[in-house]
Amino acid sequence: MVSDNSMQTAMVFKDGYDIPLYGLDTGMFYYIHVTAIVCLTASLICALFTIVSSFWSQKAGEFYTKWSKGNRLVVYMSICDLLLNISLLVNHLQILITKAHSRPKELCAFVGFITTEFMVAQILMVNVVAINVFTTMFCNTNISFGKFDCGILLWSFGVPFIGASIAAILEQFGPMGIACLFDAVKGRVAAVLLNTIPVAAIMVFNVLLYILTFIKIRMDEWSMRQRLGNMGSRVDRHIRAARNMSMFVVAIFVQWSSLVLTGVWALFVDNVKDVPAVLNSLVVVFTNLGGVLNLIIYLVVYKKNRIHVQGTAQTTTSQRLQQSTY
Repeated sequence: MVSDNSMQTAMVFKDGYDIPLYGLDTGMFYYIHVTAIVCLTASLICALFTIVSSFWSQKAGEFYTKWSKGNRLVVYMSICDLLLNISLLVNHLQILITKAHSRPKELCAFVGFITTEFMVAQILMVNVVAINVFTTMFCNTNISFGKFDCGILLWSFGVPFIGASIAAILEQFGPMGIACLFDAVKGRVAAVLLNTIPVAAIMVFNVLLYILTFIKIRMDEWSMRQRLGNMGSRVDRHIRAARNMSMFVVAIFVQWSSLVLTGVWALFVDNVKDVPAVLNSLVVVFTNLGGVLNLIIYLVVYKKNRIHVQGTAQTTTSQRLQQSTY
């Protein structure tokens, strides 16, 4: 006869489908998936609103000629969130209804592929933004995104597509307990190489650049108060552009830092179920609010631009009146 201990020792998990669904045995199941669905729905609506409002307020034909970098980035980030939200929303709805891992396996792998592609794309895009803001403030050099933004788009979407394609060929995508991303058993190496290490490194790099840029912005703002004339106006434009684009760095940190922390924690445990519940809760909330964060950035930038345009118009009118008076 074979003892129970021998049977447990002989049992080997083949893939993520052999691991129990996270939350069913702790009462967290509905909290996780209902919360995720609510956040994803809100993010989806906000992403749609941002895209429609952006093209409503500006001419689509002037997207690459007259739109600012910040406005174009809002659209790119919102498109990423839109596609990401749709795939994850379907995934969480299926898990909530069936109370089982997402099937068929190909669908789960596709969700994992899409999530990796657009998550890393957003982080790489913001990495370019952080570098651009840094060089603008410290070197007075504005990095070109290339014709039709081909440089930033190829870097942001091309690199993760290659990595995700290799992972898909090696069958690294699958259920990870909460949703579909990297297989909890077979995909741990890919999770480290494509997610935890590069994403954590890029985010730390972005934060360091942001801190240095923020210090430089504060210094320039103080210096600008001591000046008058055209030089002050020129510096003011750089500061406004830097502050607007720096908001993307903050938003990405808020959205993805919990997932990075969870990935790092998972390196030191044998089972994803050993990751603290509070970290999983933060992942469920913040990673699914990308569309909301981008809408906030859009509204802040749009409001600032309107105030600046109105202020410029009032200054120009005042100067004309003074000239006509004298």
